[in-house]
Amino acid sequence: MNPQLLKDLVTMPMPFGKYKGKLICDLPETYLVWFQSKGFPPGKLGEMLSTIYEIKLNGLEYLLQPLKSKRY
Repeated sequence: MNPQLLKDLVTMPMPFGKYKGKLICDLPETYLVWFQSKGFPPGKLGEMLSTIYEIKLNGLEYLLQPLKSKRY
């Protein structure tokens, strides 16, 4: 697992769509399920969305709490 990817999940906002501006880590699971069924976008954003999807699917959001509480 890339530590930078985890940091980006808690600092980068969604660049488009219904949840534009919302942090990737705070996207609702239903939105991520929709992306998973339609296909994640290519590149880094797709990697981030699929990672947060897997984290939420497996109930591992608590692992991001220490990163969320840090100021980058």
